[in-house]
Amino acid sequence: MKDLLQYKGYYGSIEASTEDNCLLGKLLFIRALVNYEGQTVAELQAAFREAVDDYLETCKAQGKGKEPEIPCKGSFNVRVGHELHLAASLAANRRCITLNDLTRQALSDYLEQHA
Repeated sequence: MKDLLQYKGYYGSIEASTEDNCLLGKLLFIRALVNYEGQTVAELQAAFREAVDDYLETCKAQGKGKEPEIPCKGSFNVRVGHELHLAASLAANRRCITLNDLTRQALSDYLEQHA
């Protein structure tokens, strides 16, 4: 599994650039592009925390119109094709639950088995 950094609810990637001879990363699961880099793992971790703090402060300084994004806000679109969509809708209907509930349960079951 790929290592990730975590701080204040934000996640960041860890990558190595052989071309620049440094470590680098970016905040994950948000649209804003926030990068950081360091020469060592400790420097990368510090730069990640600084990038998160800077992102939050920048949003705050821009006023009420600029709320910081939260990673994985809780909804996403999935394109599954007509046949799978219909089959899932019918299965949810048979169980008297919503398609959202069926999808949530399927994801939860998958994650329990593969965590």
